[in-house]
Amino acid sequence: MKKLFLPLLFIIPVLLQGQGMWLPLLLEKQNEKDMKSKGMKISADDLYNLNKPSIKDAICMFGGGCTGELISGDGLLLTNHHCGFGSIQRLSSLEHNYVEDGYWAKSRDEEIPAPGLTATFVSRIEDVTALALQNVSETMAEADRQSQIDKNLDLLRRTTKREKWEDVMIRPFYDGNQYFLFVTKTYRDLRFVGAPPSSIGKFGADTDNWVWPRHTGDFSMFRVYADKDGHPADYATDNEPYHPAHFLPISLNGVETGDFTMVYGFPGRTNEYLTGAAVKQVSEVVDPARVEVRDKALKIMDGFMRKDPAIKIAYIAKFAGTANGWKKWIGEIQGLKTYKALEKKAEYEAEFSRRVNENADYKYRYGNLLPRLQELIQEIEPYIKGREYFYEACVRNNDLLSKAAELSKLIDIFESSGETMLVGKIEDASKRMDGFYKDYYPEVDKAVFAGIMEIFANNTKGDWGADYVKEQAGNRSGYEGLADYIFSRSVIPDKVKMQELLSKAPTEVVEKLRKDPAIVFWNTLYNAYTNQIQPKIQELQPQIDLLQRKYMAAQMVVFKEKKFFPDANSTLRLTYGKVNGYSPRDALQYEFQTDLDGVMEKYIPGDYEFDVPQKLIDLWKAKDYGQYATPDGRLPVGFIATNHTTGGNSGSPALDAKGNLIGLNFDRVWEGTMSDLNYDPAICRNIMVDVRYVLFIIDKFGGAGYLLDEMKLVKSKKKRRKR
Repeated sequence: MKKLFLPLLFIIPVLLQGQGMWLPLLLEKQNEKDMKSKGMKISADDLYNLNKPSIKDAICMFGGGCTGELISGDGLLLTNHHCGFGSIQRLSSLEHNYVEDGYWAKSRDEEIPAPGLTATFVSRIEDVTALALQNVSETMAEADRQSQIDKNLDLLRRTTKREKWEDVMIRPFYDGNQYFLFVTKTYRDLRFVGAPPSSIGKFGADTDNWVWPRHTGDFSMFRVYADKDGHPADYATDNEPYHPAHFLPISLNGVETGDFTMVYGFPGRTNEYLTGAAVKQVSEVVDPARVEVRDKALKIMDGFMRKDPAIKIAYIAKFAGTANGWKKWIGEIQGLKTYKALEKKAEYEAEFSRRVNENADYKYRYGNLLPRLQELIQEIEPYIKGREYFYEACVRNNDLLSKAAELSKLIDIFESSGETMLVGKIEDASKRMDGFYKDYYPEVDKAVFAGIMEIFANNTKGDWGADYVKEQAGNRSGYEGLADYIFSRSVIPDKVKMQELLSKAPTEVVEKLRKDPAIVFWNTLYNAYTNQIQPKIQELQPQIDLLQRKYMAAQMVVFKEKKFFPDANSTLRLTYGKVNGYSPRDALQYEFQTDLDGVMEKYIPGDYEFDVPQKLIDLWKAKDYGQYATPDGRLPVGFIATNHTTGGNSGSPALDAKGNLIGLNFDRVWEGTMSDLNYDPAICRNIMVDVRYVLFIIDKFGGAGYLLDEMKLVKSKKKRRKR
């Protein structure tokens, strides 16, 4: 009897409440019974179907990194304000500041084309594991294995039946143990319809980011256009609004604690099945490096943005993107520690090892997996640390060096292919540089450069670039002097000089770039990285990936009673859970919903994060909420639930038990940002803007109630409990 005893975690094969990002194709088989037991009123067939319209036809990947959903038969698209923010910012100017003032098209003719913006819909999903792994064996060398898979996938892409306007995308799942194929169609003519001012769409800004309670009206609206046949097309004045097979009805009923919810979208990346050693490396090495560099860069940018409105417009999107990761990683570090992720991993791995050791076959196949993985993770750790400081300080947060890296490729092309090949590449570079200068201020970049290069030098090994940077700074009386020297002598910070240079003969361009101090500086650091850090990572990472793939497969065999959802990889997924508050620490309990009263409690006149428009104040004072109020006269703003979400789910529709739109996912609570590595149902919550607040802003605040005429609003007569 003693041998049959298992910890409670393993004897009950249940899904943790809200955990999982499930493939729509497999919902009927894997999840439908559980979903209905938790309150779903529709079928899996209503969520994903190839033979009739289904909810998946209304869901798209928006802009390559977010999710959007169609809410009318004329292609009206709803997504987050922060997802549309880049396009809104690019369309803005000091004369037409859609960031600060908001915008509402009064007719289709006033919808503004958003160049480069796309909406990708999934036509169908297929399990192609057998074909992807054809002629692949466990005895093959890893390079040979991947080569064979690549050949198989290439054949699949070329032979998959699809329409001429459709594309084929194949992604690995379960660390490469399974493969799924997605046939997609991407619409390229999107037009900006409307958005609230940032004081509403970004209320709370970076202070409130990743935090509950939240009071942000995080939404924006676009319209998808197609050719006369409804197919994707480049922008043209005679394109027509896209008429989807399905669009989402919008519920005015609101939510209560315990209500069933679903989030449908394109989550970006999770790593739920890593070993404890790998999670430890993330929390103690990777995240701290990223946080340190970005903390410095953000403080410098913020100082400039607060002093100059033009700089604020230029840098606000960059600042938001940088701060988003920075704050998320801080929360992830704290959450993993507070909620004992490493201890839980240790318990899980101990149970895995116990089962393996008690089964001769398992022991032969999996006995050395965890020890060897831990050895390799420890061996790669210093190189991972060096990589993170290099990319954070020299690439991701350093405009000068990232452009130096781009321009240095022109030298490489000239040396490898000659002058003829270089001509077209210079023209391409010139166009990209023109776009770069639109939102570039050298004085900001120079200050950031000085601050983060000092961090790089203090956290990197000497022969990995630190000695060179310290020497250069010492020769120039410090890091500010080094920045002054490079920025005053490099052609990159000066738009006029750069345009003049790129208009010259290719040989002259290359000769000048070779001597440019920014490019010389970049090449020295890049060569140190490629010679000292990259080779070791390239040696060890494939070994780690191989063992992680085997460990993933082993978990699915050893824990037969457990349902394993695939990690997020920017493919269409559905997660489900319940509306519920949470308690982040002793004696503190958060409710599930916020309202407009909370906005006014946070309101600070003149503060760029917490100011609000006078019209919103007037509507609040008059309690002029129309049909969007709760029974007790409040205007709901946001709510939380246990849905398992991550980056990429921004803009995803929150659906009720009947598949109606009830909100718009835009964030997670700070204590639960660790959910990418360790989902804990007690603390992990996704944050959604209530659709009633969205409609209120469109209608009562924006005066664009005519947009509601093309939506389908539904409201039951069910009596709701008062808060």
